[in-house]
Amino acid sequence: MIKENKKLSLIALAVISLFFSISVNAQAIKGGKKISSDLLGLFFEDINYSADGGLYAELVQNRSFEYNPTEQKEWHSFSFWEYIAPGYSIGRISVETKAPVHINNPHYIVLDVEHVGHEAKYKGESGVGIKNSGFDGMVIRAGEKYNFSLFAQQLSKASIELSISLQDTKGKVLAESSVKTTSNKWEKYTTTLLASANCDTASLVILAKNNGKLALDMISLFPEKTFKNRTNGLRADLAQILADMQPKFIRFPGGCLVHGDGLGNMYRWQNTIGPIEQRIGQRNLWGYHQTAGLGYFEYFQFCEDVGAKPLPVVPAAVSCQNSGGTWRIGGTGQKALPTIEIDEYIQEIFDLIEWANGPENSEWGAKRAAAGHPAPFNLEYLGVGNEDKMTPEFEERFSMIYKAVKEKHPEIILIGTVGPFHSGEDFDKGWEIANDLEVPIVDEHYYVQPEWLLANQNRYDTYKRNTTEVYLGEYASWGNKMRNAIAEAAYLTALERNGDVVKMASYAPLLAKKGFTQWNTDMVFFDNVNINLTPNYYVQKMFMTNQGDYYFDKVVTKDAKDSTIAASCVLDSKTGDVILKLVNAGTEFKTMKVDLSQFKSLQTNAVLNLLTGKADAENTFENTQLIIPLKTEFKVKKKFDYELPGMSLSVIRIKTTK
Repeated sequence: MIKENKKLSLIALAVISLFFSISVNAQAIKGGKKISSDLLGLFFEDINYSADGGLYAELVQNRSFEYNPTEQKEWHSFSFWEYIAPGYSIGRISVETKAPVHINNPHYIVLDVEHVGHEAKYKGESGVGIKNSGFDGMVIRAGEKYNFSLFAQQLSKASIELSISLQDTKGKVLAESSVKTTSNKWEKYTTTLLASANCDTASLVILAKNNGKLALDMISLFPEKTFKNRTNGLRADLAQILADMQPKFIRFPGGCLVHGDGLGNMYRWQNTIGPIEQRIGQRNLWGYHQTAGLGYFEYFQFCEDVGAKPLPVVPAAVSCQNSGGTWRIGGTGQKALPTIEIDEYIQEIFDLIEWANGPENSEWGAKRAAAGHPAPFNLEYLGVGNEDKMTPEFEERFSMIYKAVKEKHPEIILIGTVGPFHSGEDFDKGWEIANDLEVPIVDEHYYVQPEWLLANQNRYDTYKRNTTEVYLGEYASWGNKMRNAIAEAAYLTALERNGDVVKMASYAPLLAKKGFTQWNTDMVFFDNVNINLTPNYYVQKMFMTNQGDYYFDKVVTKDAKDSTIAASCVLDSKTGDVILKLVNAGTEFKTMKVDLSQFKSLQTNAVLNLLTGKADAENTFENTQLIIPLKTEFKVKKKFDYELPGMSLSVIRIKTTK
């Protein structure tokens, strides 16, 4: 009888929940306009050392000895390593390429140990080895574990013991372990280091403890606590602040990085999957090295971990028009794959779709399964091209790719590109191509002054409906001051209002490492220890965590002639919550009238998130808390006046009584 009552109760709850959902949806459809449920997400590009030394949690820099002068003039295979022979030990070191672990990473180190000093006699450690200080030092925390691995090959008969330690700048040992070689073939060796103290500038030290000769490669050190404890994972704190934003999608692996600096530098997705020793690193278009340790598998996995849809972008078979530094003369350095190679390139894209969505017994689905993900990733969107110059070569290749993918995979929503600016020759030509091909979505980009955003809030009001939609894939105002963030907030209300034609939007760039920036206006700044969240970040987070799927007009009344104030009202049909976003980009208080009469069963106790501050205020590493949103309770009525502080964003979330 108890089981039966419980069953009936569950049925009753399900009926009530369904009734509530139907009533909410009916209300939304009656009074609101359906807008994109994927409107706001993130755009990640490996710029400003965002990946290696940033989001990617690897602590060793130049782990496979592949740095070279084409990346930076002073770099070479042994960059960021130091040869050491403490205790009056004697040995030699060389970089070789005769027989690497894998041909994709040809360089490795050979240690030739002639003599190891006597530790007791010299009152300290001894041996012959190498030392790596990571990306400006390794951050080590007491009580935390660090997973070490390397590939080694004995080049002499006897096995060689390797001492593995983490040391501070004075040589104090913070963690230690050892491994012993067992083979004259390349083998992977692993151990775990437990830190006994905190240190922000630690180094990894590897010492051979007996005479002999051996080769070393792919030397790696990861904190055990990565985001979601993933192997080959992400820096936990950086990944978490992105996850906290609750993005609907994540675009990767970049913008200009995708089509690259010349054809040989295009980002080829298949080079970034599989075991890390088999991935192909290359020069980063932004002037440094990318290991591809953060590759397509890790990108897709991160999307899944944070509940965001993956949005990979592949080149349109042309390189960046600024290739070879031709941006200095206005371009164009665009190079195009020979048409004879296009079929093979299109097959790469087919392989990507199969890798993401195919069953685990398919050729590429099996590769995904071998990496630990038997289930499909459910790829829905695919970008082709990135703010390319609209040349005849581009048009021909984009058209071939678009038609082929559309025919074989009609389930995939393809996103085209309309150049790097909000208007102009490339923009017009890009839209012409999109209209001719009936491309479902195109990617617009623009970086502008905050005044432009305020003056162009009506940009999408006049766009045609029921045709090609817009993905605003890269945008920002030039700056990280409060005035920049609030101008972006005003523009975001316009994107919500036009959410029936603007399918997606993502601020760019996302991450920037202190002291290593190539682009000064970014959402999140960080170093090895600290994270500085900009006012722009908080605006994006406040909008992302309060997205809706129906837009309601005429809920908020304001002075239509005043471009410094903006507002939107959306409803989340899953929760029934009504969400107001009210923006004041002026410096004085402004008043808006709110009329919620069309909504039924609203609770009077709402939640207000308020972000406000002086126009020129910005967060810094010295004061990361200067501009932060404040959360309070807020009483609402069917009709009320709301006073907006100067330079502010107010988000009011109102629940519906079930």
